Amino acid sequence: MKKLTLIRHAKSSWDNPDLDDFHRPLNKRGKRDLPAMAQRVRDLGLLPDRLLSSGAVRALDTAEVLADTLELDGDKLLVLSELYGASYQSLLRLLQQQSDDWKHLMVIGHNPGLEDLGYYLTHERLPKFPTAAVLHIGLKITRWCELAESCGTVRLFDFPKLHK
Repeated sequence: MKKLTLIRHAKSSWDNPDLDDFHRPLNKRGKRDLPAMAQRVRDLGLLPDRLLSSGAVRALDTAEVLADTLELDGDKLLVLSELYGASYQSLLRLLQQQSDDWKHLMVIGHNPGLEDLGYYLTHERLPKFPTAAVLHIGLKITRWCELAESCGTVRLFDFPKLHK
């Protein structure tokens, strides 16, 4: 059995219209929500063997806080440029190519790709996939290349507004 945790980056800022989308930083709410979300992930024992992150500033900031909170070794965080703006099909192909040594993968990325991938793998429709949301999926596979439609079950869906 494999495990997959999909995390949407924390809330980002739109304050600077001159910044392209890739370089948008976290806003105040994102910076406020992120530490609590990372601590909940830690408290729930969601410790990945590998943390894959988009290289977009807001995703990488999210991944670095998570890696720090989870006390992950530096070599467990892998930044992949192809995660930025990836469709669920691209995410699926990328995950299918991961080493079977990894039992639990965590992906920090963007919508709609993450939400669509979560639905594809579980066929459970979530009301929405807000920023800083955590979707943890149990997978009925033994090898990542077996990742396919409806092979997973939602084990946890959490996001900051649940804790207000």
